[in-house]
Amino acid sequence: MKTMKTLRFITAGNVDDGKSTLIGRLLYDSDSIHTDQLGVLQKQTKQEGVDIDLSLITDGLRAEREQGITIDVAYKYFSTKKRKFIIADAPGHEQYTRNMITGASNSDLIIILVDARKGITVQTKRHASIGSLMGIKKAIIAVNKIDLVNYSEEVFTNIKNDFAKISTELLFDEIVYIPVSALAGDNIVTKSSQTPWYSGKALLETLEEIEPKSNINLASRFQVQWVIRPKDEENHDYRGYAGLVLSGKYNVGDKVKILPANIETSIVKIEINLESVSEVKAGENVVLHFEDNIDISRGDTVVKFDELPKESNQINTWVSWLDNAPLQLGKTYILQHRFRNVRVKVQAINQKWNVNDWEFTPAEDIKLNDIAQISIRTNQPLFFDSFVDNDKTGNAILIDETSFNTVGALMFLEN
Repeated sequence: MKTMKTLRFITAGNVDDGKSTLIGRLLYDSDSIHTDQLGVLQKQTKQEGVDIDLSLITDGLRAEREQGITIDVAYKYFSTKKRKFIIADAPGHEQYTRNMITGASNSDLIIILVDARKGITVQTKRHASIGSLMGIKKAIIAVNKIDLVNYSEEVFTNIKNDFAKISTELLFDEIVYIPVSALAGDNIVTKSSQTPWYSGKALLETLEEIEPKSNINLASRFQVQWVIRPKDEENHDYRGYAGLVLSGKYNVGDKVKILPANIETSIVKIEINLESVSEVKAGENVVLHFEDNIDISRGDTVVKFDELPKESNQINTWVSWLDNAPLQLGKTYILQHRFRNVRVKVQAINQKWNVNDWEFTPAEDIKLNDIAQISIRTNQPLFFDSFVDNDKTGNAILIDETSFNTVGALMFLEN
């Protein structure tokens, strides 16, 4: 049986929509909870006088759990015979938008929980918008607590139709709707007899079979992470450049350009795990060797000579502000574009995005959890793609050069 690519997904929903219970049910029913952890859970819930509380699997800190709020981003790992999974459970509160941004930034898919009794809410739109903004292309709308509306097909269909109307403003290329009860287990791991009108698959089977987006067909991008030059006599002439193929493909013989030096050369050898190969593709960690002896440093970019990225020191970009201190116009920040750092100043706040109302408004400041479009100027040209064209090379982070805190997440616009 073919093992599919690890699927990273995030769960999002309103407070008390059942995100933690859903993940707990998914892990519990798929036998993905360690025996010792299960014993602790049973002991805790027995002390509290209730049946096993599946939400405790993700609500890790007792003090936070006693307040009834899951904060931060909780990551859980599990696997089935078909696939490995990494789950990010983000908080539902609006004041924790930055946590959702963090969880969504590396996710292939988003599960948006909708309470069957409440339908589509402002928070549903916010979660869907952030997921779409962060480049997620696959969405599952889990209509939870379907048992509390007597497994009504009409309720499910109405919610499906309501979300379909707002989805025209989003960038998802696949949306799956599933009626579930996280508490009762309906349509989580196996199909439920309570919803005979539902012809789709259970949540776990959907997650096992969904195909995340691929960057293989995009322009080829590779950034040097490590320059390999052994000091021993046997490998005296060895000079390789290690890193991750961010998108596209590279073949032995390809003519490439090294940026920012703008030097053209050819690939003469490619290695994976010390073995020579003729071709590599997006997602693979490789070592490239070039025909010419070139001075290449960590953070330099390798592209095919006919697939050049944008080059500019004036960039328009989305920013999601992650810091307690507000953005300061004119202040110098560090922009980290994977392994390349440049200094940057924010020149203008163009507009702020009201995620709840889907409206742009003028703004004079950007504070924690705000999402806005800004103009920045770097102290040296940056080579990049727009985030819409390539989410691997179209993003960066802003770092405060005094505290070294990560203060903003950037998603480059077309300019």
